[in-house]
Amino acid sequence: MMLPGWRQWLFALKIAGAALLALGLALWLDLPRPYWAMATVYITMQPLSGATRSKALYRVIGTVAGVSMAVVLVPPLVDAPEMLTLALALWTAACLTLSLLDRSPRAYLFMLAGYTAALIGFPAVTAPDTIFETAVSRAEEITLGIVCAALVAGLVLPESVGPVLAARVGAWLGETGRWTADVLSGAVEAPAIRARRLRLAAEAAEIDALATHLAYDASAQSRAVPLVQLLRGRMLMLLPVLSSLADRIAALRDLAGLDPALKALLADVAAWSEAGAPAAEADALLARIAAADESGLASPSPGFWSALVRASLLDRLRELVAIGRDCRALQDGIARGESAPRHALAYAGEFGGRAPRHRDHGMALRSALGVFLAILACVTVWIATAWPDGATAAMMGAVLCCLFATQDDPAPAILGFATWTAVAAVAIGVLLFGILPQVHDFATLVLVLAPPLILCGLLMTIPRTMPVGLALGVNGNALLAIQDRYASEFGAYVNSALALVVSIVLAAVVTRLVRSVGAEHGARRLVAASRADLARAARRRGRGDRAAFAHLMLDRLGLLVPRLAAAGPDSDLSRIDTLAALRVGMNLVSLRRARHGLPPGAVAALDAALDAVAEHYERPRGPACASLLAAIDAALSAIGAGAAAEGRREALLGLAGLRRALFPGAPPAGAPPLLAREAA
Repeated sequence: MMLPGWRQWLFALKIAGAALLALGLALWLDLPRPYWAMATVYITMQPLSGATRSKALYRVIGTVAGVSMAVVLVPPLVDAPEMLTLALALWTAACLTLSLLDRSPRAYLFMLAGYTAALIGFPAVTAPDTIFETAVSRAEEITLGIVCAALVAGLVLPESVGPVLAARVGAWLGETGRWTADVLSGAVEAPAIRARRLRLAAEAAEIDALATHLAYDASAQSRAVPLVQLLRGRMLMLLPVLSSLADRIAALRDLAGLDPALKALLADVAAWSEAGAPAAEADALLARIAAADESGLASPSPGFWSALVRASLLDRLRELVAIGRDCRALQDGIARGESAPRHALAYAGEFGGRAPRHRDHGMALRSALGVFLAILACVTVWIATAWPDGATAAMMGAVLCCLFATQDDPAPAILGFATWTAVAAVAIGVLLFGILPQVHDFATLVLVLAPPLILCGLLMTIPRTMPVGLALGVNGNALLAIQDRYASEFGAYVNSALALVVSIVLAAVVTRLVRSVGAEHGARRLVAASRADLARAARRRGRGDRAAFAHLMLDRLGLLVPRLAAAGPDSDLSRIDTLAALRVGMNLVSLRRARHGLPPGAVAALDAALDAVAEHYERPRGPACASLLAAIDAALSAIGAGAAAEGRREALLGLAGLRRALFPGAPPAGAPPLLAREAA
């Protein structure tokens, strides 16, 4: 087992120091529950200072919103506990739904607004006349913890988002460069390498999430947020371009082989990519690609299909060089902290809009139902048993269901949280009743608390033990309940600890019954959503936004890859070619744009092919049928035999790409219809 590095130790010391600072200030300010400030530090603080500031801002806003709602709901409904429970449960569920649909750092604001109302509202039921004072105190304690976390993260050896983001982008582009070299050399990928390539989509999503914190960073790169947004789109577009290139090279080798000039061009582009895509050489490569693609597919011939595949290969190669050059320029601009590109970029009109994200409304509503029922279950037990600490059960049920709502099956994580909360309860009991009675000043208290607080921080730096550290850091501080004087009573402590553990277990049970679906179910929902979007893209006749569609499909791909890995090799989902489906989407958008420049007869043939594609994706998942292949070939014949038109080339290349993505093993498109005009 590897020992923690200096970065892990630094974070652990900083988070422990921030928690002790919050405790000291809360005691000095005579706040009623200083431990709320300590627990808040462990919820808020992140290893990167920019991420801490981002989370701190949204946490303050969410806290104020949640506290305000508690003040609005409790006084008028305190004599109707059923209505108050329903109101708080509905508010928490509604906020969780908004949080799950947002999928940005702002989502934390909605989640916190939801469960903060429960944290304030349920304990105030037994003392409604103090709701305003309680709400103000909680807001002060939470805000104090947030401020202490942000100050320590930003002032004490801050680790900025900018350099970490730049390093992640460099590593991602380096891996993509190696993939490019493999693709252009025609190397056959082993299954493990293919899985690694798919991980690039998930890593691009992680880089995207990291970039959202860049605006709150203190590094020079914080000014480069516009460049990061431009780079993100191009990074994602590289994946389908490389997948298409690999397919076209393999197809052309099977058809007519690669001529020496094309082999030399592919080798030079591969060397250029491995060298870091220097901008100075890109124009020369683009000129060579243009010279190699002079035919324009103007006259059908016996080798028309081979010419079409070759032209498609060169088109993708042109995109690869243009996007690679842009990526290098944007990467350099981000490293320098620039806010705008120095030179004009390719495809400038395609990457300027807001990138759409996948939103699963069904699972969001299901999660909302889970937290709603968990709160009702906890309150029912509270009322039925007249449990003195029933309010703790209700509010923790709300918190736990919200915190783990993004997982396909939150129940194991919630039960793990319960296990480590029980461990924390035992450890805190020893500390509270065996050691703290001997502590009589703040300095000694710091010496006693520092080791366990540092341990919690160290556990939070390791992904595998992060939930353990969070459970110990948050619930441990809540159980410790440090105040200005020692006033702990063993019976009350045991009851509080049991309430905490039981509420978490109850939340896990309700979640298992209502919300748990598993990784494979989540993967199937993502595949179904992608198929529905492909069907819609085929049905619509508008020009389409290729970059927006790529963003959405690749966002789903980033969510799908870890779920496919968790589903296991025996699942039928393991046979899905996710990048092929993405290529279908890109070609559909190209065809929608191309049809506006075609003559009526060609448009009719193209629309028939698009309708056949839509019917394929509207049916249950399975292999494409022969009638779809016939419709694509008919469209190829009609457009190929027609006169030159504005969208002819793009339509032919789009149909060729569609055919290769849906029918990679099919024989070449039939020559006779395409040759009809030449024979005449």
